[in-house]
Amino acid sequence: MGMTMTQKILAAHAGLDSVKAGQLIESDLDLVLGNDITSPVAIHEMDKMKVEGVFDKDKIALVLDHFVPNKDIKSAQHCKCVREFACRHEISNYFDVGEMGIEHALLPEKGLTVAGDVIIGADSHTCTYGALGAFSTGVGSTDMAAGMATGKAWFKVPSAIKFNIVGKPAKWISGKDIILHIIGMIGVDGALYRSMEFVGDGIAYLSMDDRFTIANMAIEAGGKNGIFPVDDAAKKYMEEHSTRPYTVYEADEDAEYDEEYTIDLGKLRPTVAFPHLPENTKTIDEVGDIEIQQVVIGSCTNGRLEDLRIAAELLAGRKVKKGVRVIVIPATQKIYLDAMEAGYIRTFIEAGAIVSTPTCGPCLGGYMGILAENERCVSTTNRNFVGRMGHVDSEIYLASPAVAAASAITGRISGPDEI
Repeated sequence: MGMTMTQKILAAHAGLDSVKAGQLIESDLDLVLGNDITSPVAIHEMDKMKVEGVFDKDKIALVLDHFVPNKDIKSAQHCKCVREFACRHEISNYFDVGEMGIEHALLPEKGLTVAGDVIIGADSHTCTYGALGAFSTGVGSTDMAAGMATGKAWFKVPSAIKFNIVGKPAKWISGKDIILHIIGMIGVDGALYRSMEFVGDGIAYLSMDDRFTIANMAIEAGGKNGIFPVDDAAKKYMEEHSTRPYTVYEADEDAEYDEEYTIDLGKLRPTVAFPHLPENTKTIDEVGDIEIQQVVIGSCTNGRLEDLRIAAELLAGRKVKKGVRVIVIPATQKIYLDAMEAGYIRTFIEAGAIVSTPTCGPCLGGYMGILAENERCVSTTNRNFVGRMGHVDSEIYLASPAVAAASAITGRISGPDEI
């Protein structure tokens, strides 16, 4: 029996000719990632191990992004811990205030993730890099510590689900609508510990930003990872951003999949995930009349330049509805600069939005947009669990940048065609 894309990458990094689903392997790592919340725990675990140094100072990335700039004393202490560790071990890819961005947007932009890599990160959305044809997955801080010390990790080889992407999407249909549609279809545990492998002619209509969004939210369906074929668009992205060599793996024709689904992009409508799970989806036609108090456009899911462009296109020459707070968070410093040069930042401010430094901020209820009791927020982030963005009696509606921007203008959940 042949192997899937993910299985081929894992076999190569385990030094094996082949692997099969359920097999336990030890894999070499190309990159180990941590942030200001998870890295301190890993650092303390490394101290317990009494290991001398890290396996490779160039293959570790430490990104301060969740509570940065620091929101309180505890977050400042966490960042100090990471800062001192990075300095002590001369970590090459350490990103602090002024250089940092939201980790899963920053690393591809910096060329640290390429096709064929095996990447672990102490953050569940590490699966983002599958957009480039890498195997990337989130792990706990203890596994991060072991990875930093040894350059290796244990995996159970995942089985796979194939998603055939066909058709051409309508103008306002984005990667966020596609992945919300999929999660709504299979559920938040529909891909539990399985590889979500995306194939089909429709991928040609998806930008790299669309693919990053889709891979990013594989974890919201329970997936071990999400992964895309390495086509010309992916190669162009890597060649523009990275000097590292990459390896293209393709699934065998006789690769085994647990299930197969076909997604016709031409039939999709803007999609919204209602509280309090990403699987609780409705199309924009089914939403009804729901007033909102806040809109967040940003995060590792939808804080890239294309996301800001779409939001700016809808907000240009319009005003945010009085009583609605709109927070725009570019995912990296470069995205911030590019958005500024394109005029998007002026558009946001003139419309009545605010623009933040790159940070995860409100996505995890950190800061920069905490919700009060009974408040509702349309957000381009990735999770809408109870209390995720603040008060346990607040509500988060997950949506694309187009729906978020349209909703900011109307003051209720709206599609871009309604303004």
